[in-house]
Amino acid sequence: MSDLSSFPITQRWPAQHPDRIQLYSLPTPNGVKASIMLEETGLPYEPHLIDIMKNESNSPEFLSLNPNGKIPAMIDPDGPGGKPLGLFESGAILIYLAEKSGRFLPADPARRYETIAWLMFQMGGIGPMFGQLGFFHKFAGKDYEDKRPRDRYVAESKRLLNVLEQRLTGRQWIMDDEYTIADISMLGWVRNLIGFYGAREIVTYDTLKAVPAWLERGLARPAVQRGIEIPKRS
Repeated sequence: MSDLSSFPITQRWPAQHPDRIQLYSLPTPNGVKASIMLEETGLPYEPHLIDIMKNESNSPEFLSLNPNGKIPAMIDPDGPGGKPLGLFESGAILIYLAEKSGRFLPADPARRYETIAWLMFQMGGIGPMFGQLGFFHKFAGKDYEDKRPRDRYVAESKRLLNVLEQRLTGRQWIMDDEYTIADISMLGWVRNLIGFYGAREIVTYDTLKAVPAWLERGLARPAVQRGIEIPKRS
């Protein structure tokens, strides 16, 4: 039996299966990266819902695992050397799970680093820019009279989508015929942009061809369909 008592987060969100990976998350575009990856790899895990609307991600227990107060975060009871490992940042979690499972990250060094580069493209570009567009188009920012911030993020989101369009033209996945953590990192964000954020028209999504076809392929994967609903919202 794994002992996770040294992690204060387990006092508030107790592990029913302490021998499994403990996932602390919410089905947001960042959160589903981890749950999709766990579903794809088949690694045993136990999800815990972190309600950000109740500010649970800024609770002392959650901050003890992720000082940045963002989901997702996780504990692997069987980390490097067999010791428990706490980890945060969705991109780091994807790389870690890929290495642990030996899947979705190419073994060839050149292709490995190229995949990580596209993951960083999502982390530094698609995630922050799409998120800001969501704020200014759908949430509180939509009420600002000055539309220049919204227009800035619309323009940048369109540019990023076109970078993705160029990359995917003639390819099934970001890394040619190989589905990787680069794809997993972006599927939830593009889905959210045109769905929940309601930005389909404003970013002229329907003028694209390769990106919509890629999104449809990704969302058809059973593990993706399961992962985008985990943890179940209460």
